Amino acid sequence: MMGFDAGLGLHIHERNHFLLNYQTMNRREFFSGLATSLALLALWGCESSTVGGGKRGDTWRVVCTTGMVADVAREVGGSRVAVTSLMGEGVDPHLYKASPGDVKQLEDADLICYSGLHLEGKLAETLEQLAHRKKACALAEHLPKDRILYSDGGESDGGFPDPHVWFDVALWAQTIDAVRESLAKLDPEHASEFEVNAKRYHAELLKLHAECREQLASIPKSRRVLVTAHDAFRYFGRAYDIDVKAIQGISTEGEAGVKQINELVHFISENRIKAVFTESSVNERNMQSLVEGCKQGGHEVGRGGELFSDAMGKADTPEGTYIGMVRHNITMIVQGLK
Repeated sequence: MMGFDAGLGLHIHERNHFLLNYQTMNRREFFSGLATSLALLALWGCESSTVGGGKRGDTWRVVCTTGMVADVAREVGGSRVAVTSLMGEGVDPHLYKASPGDVKQLEDADLICYSGLHLEGKLAETLEQLAHRKKACALAEHLPKDRILYSDGGESDGGFPDPHVWFDVALWAQTIDAVRESLAKLDPEHASEFEVNAKRYHAELLKLHAECREQLASIPKSRRVLVTAHDAFRYFGRAYDIDVKAIQGISTEGEAGVKQINELVHFISENRIKAVFTESSVNERNMQSLVEGCKQGGHEVGRGGELFSDAMGKADTPEGTYIGMVRHNITMIVQGLK
């Protein structure tokens, strides 16, 4: 994303970044990014009286990236907020690109809520630019730093933060206060109402956390191995004592290689793993290769069902809420491994 100064001129370093992107990105990706940049430029050139800002009727406009973030905003804001989620069911936030319509919704928001830690991938720069001039809350970035997991050995070794913090329910519950504080600053008159809602939802999530621990502890320790499409469940594994293996890494942007799949085939076959799990927001192609590889090696591994990872289920279903999504995953995992 290009950055613009107060006069809408290109900063020198942003111009260089822009030119580098043109040289290194394929043409389709470049012009997609250019369209988003021009949309932001057009919006930022509008008079402030016509774009964003201000309460609409009895509610505030809160625009969120993922369903999990939107659920926190709805639970805490209650009737005082009108929440929009940009990414629906089956959408992979790592690969998501903002459309001009998305940019308009973000610009019109009274508050922007996003997960952070680079979960939103290609949308991250747009969010960071908007955060300089709009009220914004990056939920995961308010968590204690010593609770954040990293790839490749850790932050000091140049690793990337793992953004999938919602799979530790007790940890995700700690993001509630960040949303409460943001809403209270937006609407001080109803701060006490937001606090009541936040405390209620926090208690519900701690109850869910205890439920997860109890159910997963019923799986024999030797069978507590979760094999998924990409490495989204490390927080889950740490919180609930599950050994987690995945075909792809933290992000789905990179392709899984033959070596990774073959290594995982060997691990599954050697340890006689009962089931592997697909994800609703990740293509099944790699998982199918994994299952076929095990079969050719003489080990029939079952399909444990589809898990929700980076996106929740359909709206107006139990899985379309954070609590319902977590319960669905727990049921699938217990049935598949037990």
